[in-house]
Amino acid sequence: MTENNVNAFLLFTCPDQNGIVTKITQFIYESGGNIINLDEHVNQNQQFFSLRIAWNMSNSTIPASELRLAFEPLAKEFGAHWKIEFSDKKQRVAIFVSKYDHCLQEILWRYNMNEYHIEIPLIISNHPDLKPIADAHGIPYYVFPITKDTKKEQEAKEIALLKEQNIDLVVLARYMQVLSPNFIEEFENKIINIHHSFLPGFVGGNPYKQAYERGVKMIGATSHFVTTNLDEGPIIEQDIMRITHKDTIKDLIRKGRDLERIVLARALSYKSEHRIIVDGTRTIVFD
Repeated sequence: MTENNVNAFLLFTCPDQNGIVTKITQFIYESGGNIINLDEHVNQNQQFFSLRIAWNMSNSTIPASELRLAFEPLAKEFGAHWKIEFSDKKQRVAIFVSKYDHCLQEILWRYNMNEYHIEIPLIISNHPDLKPIADAHGIPYYVFPITKDTKKEQEAKEIALLKEQNIDLVVLARYMQVLSPNFIEEFENKIINIHHSFLPGFVGGNPYKQAYERGVKMIGATSHFVTTNLDEGPIIEQDIMRITHKDTIKDLIRKGRDLERIVLARALSYKSEHRIIVDGTRTIVFD
């Protein structure tokens, strides 16, 4: 594969104004690129423009290694926040788990089916329970037991390991620990979490028992970026499932886990395909 035999992905946001799409597509055309996907969105309330473009660089006159520098003057003209990624670079993803395996199993199944354009060089846990799963897939498994007294020290070791491994994204696949603000700041908008979401919301222990006792008619799951505001980060994906009076607590738990694994899998897919722009407390997900 030559340097230019790749696809480029542009994620671009700026105040809405005339000529944005015209000038960007003209830049791609004049450099020999072939656009294969274009999606745009205007936030009418804030008059803010967002764009995702994917193009093939097989005939590009600008090498991939020089593309960001060549595009920068155009981005400055519009006062944009932007980034360009390339298809020949797989994102390096670290999976964090505790004792529940359903989300991990789903991700690894899809990973082995080549559904994700990622690498998973390691799995981190605060328990040894899921090591056999990692071993079966040939992925190194690191255990960092965490207590109130050791949390700061252990997180420092985890951060050092993630940086050593050049990790681009952390996926919390039912990792039952609250990350410290320091950890979150080290990987801003690079940590994805999954949790149950109900209407009404049930906090604390045993939420499925609470939901059953209230006779909920639907349960859900939410995947979001992790921020220092617990479970309030920008939402990436959600889904729901109907519940009836016939469902037992075990049924709710089983259905809830099904939702969690599917919703997290979708969120990881969107991130791996460079389809997400974080817009303050919201996300724009280009499908």
